[in-house]
Amino acid sequence: MAFRFNFFIDENENNEPDTNDKMDLQLCSPKQKQESAEKSKQAADTVADSSLRPGTDKHQDETPSKKKLCLKAAKEHNIPDDLNKVLENKVLETVSDLYYINMSAVEMTCLDGGDEEGIVSKSVSSHSDLIPGVYEGGLKIWECTFDLKEYLSEAEIEFTNKTVLDLGCGAGLLGIVALRGKAEKVHFQDYNSTVIDKITLPNVVANCRNESSKGGSGDRKTSKPPLKRPRKAECLPDVLTKCRFFSGGWSEVSQLLLSSNKPFSKYDIILTSETIYNPDYYSALHDTLAQLLDRNGRVYLASKAHYFGVGGGIYLFEKFIEERNVFRSSIVKIIDKGLQRCIMEMAFKDSR
Repeated sequence: MAFRFNFFIDENENNEPDTNDKMDLQLCSPKQKQESAEKSKQAADTVADSSLRPGTDKHQDETPSKKKLCLKAAKEHNIPDDLNKVLENKVLETVSDLYYINMSAVEMTCLDGGDEEGIVSKSVSSHSDLIPGVYEGGLKIWECTFDLKEYLSEAEIEFTNKTVLDLGCGAGLLGIVALRGKAEKVHFQDYNSTVIDKITLPNVVANCRNESSKGGSGDRKTSKPPLKRPRKAECLPDVLTKCRFFSGGWSEVSQLLLSSNKPFSKYDIILTSETIYNPDYYSALHDTLAQLLDRNGRVYLASKAHYFGVGGGIYLFEKFIEERNVFRSSIVKIIDKGLQRCIMEMAFKDSR
């Protein structure tokens, strides 16, 4: 039986692939930011109580439920000694000058019993990229990941000798950017262990190989290059020793890190994208950031203005932050193409 299941790049609000050669990205002036923010807040308020839920064609009048979810225990994933096995039977593609594992082969492997969590089959059967408490979308590269990647480059965010957390990492592209920027340590966290083992870790290995062992290069906005079988994983010295990989809920991973016998330094930079779609998770996310961020550290968060069908969004989270009175925040970039997307910077109120 044949089936089609797309994991790769997020689609626009019309469920059509984004085929433009250049995304409309700009750093926003205070006036632009205020006008655009006011417009989006009004739109978000209008739809907040009548958002379409995924997989339905009827409007819902109630706000998202506050039911308590059974979250996954935290687990640290060891890096295999034989890195060639990590890339065994994998096919590489390139996106925004980064290597990533082609999901078609991974998908079939998971459906053939290579997915202990069963998230691929559950996602297929439910026709959803999000199953709260079960699968949180890590098998897909979401649109805001590229927004944040571009902002980090435009703003010349310095990673050298910094400790970095890619929170809700999925494919791990943001953490890989930090590795390339000579970060001292980079940790990756995703809710699902399948995502870490089958996607994140292989992507990190693929991007840490010597240039001589890599294939060609490509770009998100150009035609995809031919798929390539990776050569032997001749990783650059000490790169993977900088990395740790974790799966599980945010609160559980935070507790694991803070109670571990292994040395742990709080993060100078936390990168996170498309993680505020569900207001039910705001408290856990906020507390995790407060517990793991260095006193003078920064959080860079990418999000859509509003997530239809789930209820979250950048302005709702901004209000949540204000009410908690722990962090100061500012929206440093707005992307107005299609459904509005934003980059937020966060820091402790008493930080430098």
